[in-house]
Amino acid sequence: MKRIYTRSGDKGTTAIHGGERVAKTDIRIETNGTLDELNVAVGNVRTSLPSDHLWQSYLREIQLNLMVIMSLVATRSAKRHNNPNSLPDDLVEEVERLIDTITSQCTPPDSFILPGGTPLALLLHQARVIARRAERRLWSLNMEDPVEEMILQYINRLSDLFFIMARYELQHSGCGEEVWREFGYKRRIR
Repeated sequence: MKRIYTRSGDKGTTAIHGGERVAKTDIRIETNGTLDELNVAVGNVRTSLPSDHLWQSYLREIQLNLMVIMSLVATRSAKRHNNPNSLPDDLVEEVERLIDTITSQCTPPDSFILPGGTPLALLLHQARVIARRAERRLWSLNMEDPVEEMILQYINRLSDLFFIMARYELQHSGCGEEVWREFGYKRRIR
């Protein structure tokens, strides 16, 4: 059996797609680390759901997409054409359809809510905030080396998806949402 350790990273560098080595502090590596955290968070949500839950297939697809995204992020834009991994053209539209479907089954949002309520809702909120951090890292990388626009949009939509999934969980579990305060425009109308 081949060893899992290579010792090649012991000096603070790591390989990216295409064979180049970069510092482990490189924004590309930081970005992929955050995307990897997001993938683990999605896996955590999946393990909290029954295996036959409707969301299982969607969440699995998200994990697969995140693996492709990490591969693309690990490839400099000048060499991306050599990367055999690709994303479906309707990636963003597909997640938007899912968001719209779940949103239609929730009350309209009118308040800031506190994360929590049920263990599943909290896991979804964790995934949401990691997606937001991944998006910030992607935009930082984009300033140095262009990131595909679809990837930037997709990660932005994922945070919206996890938010609405958490709202759905709370509203349909009987737990309800714990309100921090109403949206500002709602308070001004009164």
